[in-house]
Amino acid sequence: MNALYRSQPSTASLFAAADAQYTTMKDTLMSSDFQGRTEPEVERWLAVEQQELMRRLFQAFVTLRGQAQVQGPVTGADGVTRTHVRPEQSRALETVFGAVEAERTGHAGRGLSTLYPVDASLNLPETRYSLEVERQVALAAARLSFDEALELVGRLTGAHVPKRQAEEAVQRAARDFEAFYAGTQLDWGGPTSELLVLTFDQKGVVLRREDLTEATRKAAEDTHSKMDTRGSKGEPKRGRKRMAAVAAVYTVAPYLRTAQDIIAGLRHVRDATKPPRPRPEGKRVWASLTRELKAVIAEAFAEASDRDPEHRKRWLVLVDGDDKLTRWVRAEARRRGVEITLVLDFIHALEYLWKAAHVFFEESTPEIEAWVLERLERMLLGDISNVVAGMTRMATVRGLSAKDRKPVDTAARYLLKRKGMMRYNEMLALGAPIATGIIEGACRHLINDRMDLTGARWRLPSAEAVLRLRSILSSGDFDDYWRFHEETEARRNHASRYADGQVPPVMMPTRRAHLKLV
Repeated sequence: MNALYRSQPSTASLFAAADAQYTTMKDTLMSSDFQGRTEPEVERWLAVEQQELMRRLFQAFVTLRGQAQVQGPVTGADGVTRTHVRPEQSRALETVFGAVEAERTGHAGRGLSTLYPVDASLNLPETRYSLEVERQVALAAARLSFDEALELVGRLTGAHVPKRQAEEAVQRAARDFEAFYAGTQLDWGGPTSELLVLTFDQKGVVLRREDLTEATRKAAEDTHSKMDTRGSKGEPKRGRKRMAAVAAVYTVAPYLRTAQDIIAGLRHVRDATKPPRPRPEGKRVWASLTRELKAVIAEAFAEASDRDPEHRKRWLVLVDGDDKLTRWVRAEARRRGVEITLVLDFIHALEYLWKAAHVFFEESTPEIEAWVLERLERMLLGDISNVVAGMTRMATVRGLSAKDRKPVDTAARYLLKRKGMMRYNEMLALGAPIATGIIEGACRHLINDRMDLTGARWRLPSAEAVLRLRSILSSGDFDDYWRFHEETEARRNHASRYADGQVPPVMMPTRRAHLKLV
């Protein structure tokens, strides 16, 4: 048997390519050709060249780490020890600096999967794209269209990610959303205020037909237009949507106001002598297309219970008056044994006053505004019944037909049915919010600003992933979430493949010559 001596490459030789790149860059900067360059030209040149320098440095680092040797037996989750050693197993890795090749030792056995302890020590991903590339793509895609996101990532990094792979990366990036919020105790930075607010809404997202709910898909299939290029008057729109459930939970300090203060706010008049409105604390907002509103309501109550497990705070639930939503909220509160105060968004009540007012007055006149604001003030003072009685009596006195007075009667029924949720005088005295601005803003930010950005019809997995990532960013939890995601990826991709979930440690070899069989 012949043998030859082979030494492990020295650290200096591993980094030789990076050293050569740096020397070339330095020499170029000192060359006569560059003495006439402008600062922007040199800055742009360095921005390009530094990517290759970083790639070579990272390649050297990965090669160095690939020489690490396992300490002890390599036993898989199946309980079988891998006794076959396969050195210099190569895999490609796309990083933010560009593509590199990772060579490491595999441990296998006949008919057994190969395990790579060095991969586990580096927390390499299951795909070609590094976790940092995944993070950059996720951040960009949460804010921009996929095409714009890939253009930005390609311009600012050395990574090259095709669109389909980018969509898959975004879905992987968001897959630990539920586990993160279910198992992570977030730090709110100290004691929180006594008002605990939950609020909900729904917003439509245009999806491809195969991803619509069954009822919506059937309605879309049954829709036929008289013309090919546009819909006729009265025809339903062709673009069918799937409803996303949106929720927000936060605490806030009391802020005392009067009915006149609310009306002044509608007029965009602010009393400079009043202190600034307290900001929401620990605000978390999220949206989901795959989970029903009932499930999202339960998640919000669970979130609120984590913040106030002994139910010492005042729980307020701001709603828009939707009967199904209100019914589910009450049912969840009963199930958890928590006392809540349901508050109807006063803006929704105000809209019904405006609809009734148009029966009596011309549009955009001082009289119609004065009539509405007078009744709004009385509603804010708790006088709901007399407001309703007054406007229905006004319609009767004027002898209006059933058709003409319909907006008045509709408003009367709406307000009387929700009278118990319109104790605005009590809420103002408590310093509690009476409008759903937080959830309305969440709908605009989470859905309108991104999901309607391109006008395209979404596939459900990508749409749900983007909503999750936007929710994490809006709640200010992205850094904490990403640490959790990377830790979960390490368990999912590596530790789960070893006995008892324990990856054997690896150690860099001592640098001495050793025999290689030929």
